[in-house]
Amino acid sequence: MSRIFERLKKVIVERLGVEEDQVAPAASFTKDLNADSLEIIELAMSIEEEFSSSSHKVEIPDEDLENMATVQDAVDYLRDLGVDDD
Repeated sequence: MSRIFERLKKVIVERLGVEEDQVAPAASFTKDLNADSLEIIELAMSIEEEFSSSSHKVEIPDEDLENMATVQDAVDYLRDLGVDDD
């Protein structure tokens, strides 16, 4: 598993209160993890905080957030932003 996925999984479990085994790459934030729109916004803020560093600030605009339906979408998005996956 990628480092981004493992870090993201931790944030999702903490923010959404789901079990770790529910967080799979194909899991939908709304359908599988039962996140409502407010929880998704809060999750995005937590993701920004987790993946930002002093040299690389992560920001997820609303229009990008709307296109993030699954956990894998979020992993790919973070990878595309240049987040280190090692």
